[in-house]
Amino acid sequence: MSTSFRDGKGVEVGAEMTGKRVRGPGETAAHVPVLGEPVVRIFREVLEAAGEGWIVDGTVGLGGHAAMLLEAVPSANVLGFDQDPEALEIARRNLSRFGARARVRAGRLSDLSRLARKEAIGPIAGILLDLGVSSMQLDRPDRGFSFREDGPLDMRMDPTRDRTAAQIVNQWDESDLADLLYYEGGETRARVVARAIVEARRRAPFLRTAALVDTIVGALGASAHAGKIHPATRVFQALRRGVNEEGEELLAGLASAEHLLAEGGRLAVIAFHSGEDREVKRFLADGAREGRFKLLTRKPIEASEAERRTNPRSRSAKLRAGERVRSGGANGGGA
Repeated sequence: MSTSFRDGKGVEVGAEMTGKRVRGPGETAAHVPVLGEPVVRIFREVLEAAGEGWIVDGTVGLGGHAAMLLEAVPSANVLGFDQDPEALEIARRNLSRFGARARVRAGRLSDLSRLARKEAIGPIAGILLDLGVSSMQLDRPDRGFSFREDGPLDMRMDPTRDRTAAQIVNQWDESDLADLLYYEGGETRARVVARAIVEARRRAPFLRTAALVDTIVGALGASAHAGKIHPATRVFQALRRGVNEEGEELLAGLASAEHLLAEGGRLAVIAFHSGEDREVKRFLADGAREGRFKLLTRKPIEASEAERRTNPRSRSAKLRAGERVRSGGANGGGA
């Protein structure tokens, strides 16, 4: 995989851009979570003050953040959810050494409140949401997330979802497709790309990622090679977000976090997409103004230079956090 492209503003960075490989579902992954130390720091204080408690990891992935928390805070317990069955399989293996302190379940953010209550755990001291696509998903061409390796146009994190990327590119009208590419991917030439896709699908439907990449590059012409990122990055990001309804899932997850957190419990969200970071910022700011949250991060926490060098995916990560308040005003604070 080429490493010649760097991350652009508002565009996520994963294994595709960095050339870094992660282990597949048949292996125990040596997973390095993004912004792991700040996440532990945010939750350690509330867990140690309470003596014990549960952290709900709404996007447990391969279990990297969960393992760091369980190792760093002996009184911590983690309930992890994820919609990707391959990630869940790895997370269960990675967290099995913690025994009953770690539970891993299937579930989406939009179902977080119901699923967490079903587990009948004690007071929830913290909720973590690590958004976006994982390096493991990008590294598997058969999942359809990658624009560097040919594979089926799928992009579903949860394989039980009805909508695939192929359905979007083959069935949506040109206007709706252009809006998706612009608003969810930040593709400034969205209408040009959408028009090219519609014209190409008249000849044959898109079934594979390579054919879509060729159409995108052809539509963008010389400008396709002028940027710092791969020319298909924003289109693939938009399609993935549309397939998995990531914007809607985030809003549902934030609402669930507010209802689930105990007094003094903390919410931490890592965003890689500029639009998601704005939603998280707005949610916490509104919560602070209305007395529902105390801000713990006036500005987002970003990766150190050392982490950026060792984990390139961290370059676009922004971590925001707030503390739940249920009995009075909450403005102030900030780490």
